[in-house]
Amino acid sequence: METKKLRITGAQLSFTVGAIQENKSKILNTLEEAEKINSDIVVFPELCVTGYPPEDLLLRESFVGKNFAVLEEIAEFSGRTSGVIGFVDRSLEEQTMDNVDRNITNAAAIVQNGDVKGIYHKCYLPNYSVFDEARYFAKGTKPEEIFWYEDIAVGINICEDVWINNGPAEEQVKQGASLIININASPFDINKTESRKVNVRDKAKKLKVPILYLNMVGGQDELVFDGGSFLVDAEGNIIYEARQFSEEIFSFDLELEIKNVKSENKLIVNEKKSDLPPLKTSDSLSELESMYAALKMGLSDYVEKNNFKKVLVGLSGGIDSALTATIAVDALTSDNVIGVAMPSKFNPKSSLDDAKELADNLNIELNTINIEETAEKFRNLLKDNLNDDLKSVVDENIQSRIRGNILMGLSNQLGAMVVSTGNKSEMAVGYSTLYGDLVGGFALLKDVYKTEVYKLSDYRNSISKVIPQNIIEKKPSAELSEDQYDSDSLPEYDLLDKILKMYIELDFSSEKIINSDIDKEVVFDILEKIDRNEYKRKQVAPGVKLTSRAFGKDRRMPITNTYIRDRS
Repeated sequence: METKKLRITGAQLSFTVGAIQENKSKILNTLEEAEKINSDIVVFPELCVTGYPPEDLLLRESFVGKNFAVLEEIAEFSGRTSGVIGFVDRSLEEQTMDNVDRNITNAAAIVQNGDVKGIYHKCYLPNYSVFDEARYFAKGTKPEEIFWYEDIAVGINICEDVWINNGPAEEQVKQGASLIININASPFDINKTESRKVNVRDKAKKLKVPILYLNMVGGQDELVFDGGSFLVDAEGNIIYEARQFSEEIFSFDLELEIKNVKSENKLIVNEKKSDLPPLKTSDSLSELESMYAALKMGLSDYVEKNNFKKVLVGLSGGIDSALTATIAVDALTSDNVIGVAMPSKFNPKSSLDDAKELADNLNIELNTINIEETAEKFRNLLKDNLNDDLKSVVDENIQSRIRGNILMGLSNQLGAMVVSTGNKSEMAVGYSTLYGDLVGGFALLKDVYKTEVYKLSDYRNSISKVIPQNIIEKKPSAELSEDQYDSDSLPEYDLLDKILKMYIELDFSSEKIINSDIDKEVVFDILEKIDRNEYKRKQVAPGVKLTSRAFGKDRRMPITNTYIRDRS
């Protein structure tokens, strides 16, 4: 078998939605650096020109037009090193599936020597989970399209295309492709990292060609793109894996089979003046390591990209606020995190001491504002107007909402964003207060179950002990009334989270959950709480998606829902 060497550079970079000029600069700088080492191809992520997902910005002609103009500028400045660049292209195909004309495509352009040499249109458009691509794009109609670098054929496809059996990769290999390049903007969830590798390895082994899987990195609203790009050889072995949750530019040489096919579409292959240093593959992260890294990246990019400098965290002395503040410091540094303790008569001194110890360990500013006098005025104000004693839930929510008001007032005054501290278990069953503990610009732990809060806290303390052990060991309590504990209203969190995961992540029926040896009345009570509190969750700030069914864009349930569960 006759072979030829191709030198390929993978650009696992972060591209911000809408920052088209900034994204252009990143692309051009990378092309320039790759040309210095005589790279033949630089591979960029899916929709790197616009950022991903651009959502309804795609409905603006000016946005799409700017994307075209920038691609032309990139092409004009390109040299002997070609670039595979994700952008939004026009579609000339008439496709009708409803009454909306979709005249744009999710595309990859190949640029070289001052021109666009070829374009591939994504053929399979994901329309599940957080994806809405069929809302905007027309499907590509040429899955078999390949591109010739002299006598080496390369198949380029985009994200979902590589997941399809007998899809574009298969068609491209039939046409003579010796290499498949798959560009992605694939969001992180805790189950996806391994499934990507399994799918691509199986496909490479089946097609007997190497596959480069190139992924975006960075946070975008609820989504975190974790990078983790990798190269698989023709036997299905991973021969290089890039870091997760970090930008990385890596280059390698591949010996690829020469095909005796004549083609007019000839791209240049560069002369190699020297060998590249060997690549050292990155270690895979554990589940807890990857979750923690995703939370850090999601928060830091959300804060930076939305032009905040500092964040505020309400510190109660509990584990949720302790983990939130710790991640915030790791993401933003201690200079940019402000803690606020807001005790009432129901908060024991030990809780304030725990908050102070945490703040000292994290080296953050801690402001203490006692809310008892203000809470008493609210109680009396309501009592005087109602001529009745307040229900316990009213009194509890008064305290929570005073704290929310204080945090938002400080946010306005200081220009610092509030990071709310509620976890997924609490939000699932409505164990939280609208306009109280749910206030904030970002809900960091929105997709973290309570049991995972403890695991993540222990994991962080294994690196350096910052969260006081008393916070981890104390019995969970909202501390909004005398001797109140979470277990007064909820089952123990191990059991609660087991039910929540079956219902939310797996869509198990009540019967199936009960048959897993859980008390029938407990199951029905929890499921009714989940269903009843959809209206609260719809009003929660965005937070990092970690699971396959995160609240928000991922799990979409109607608020007004009269479906009645059969309890027989």
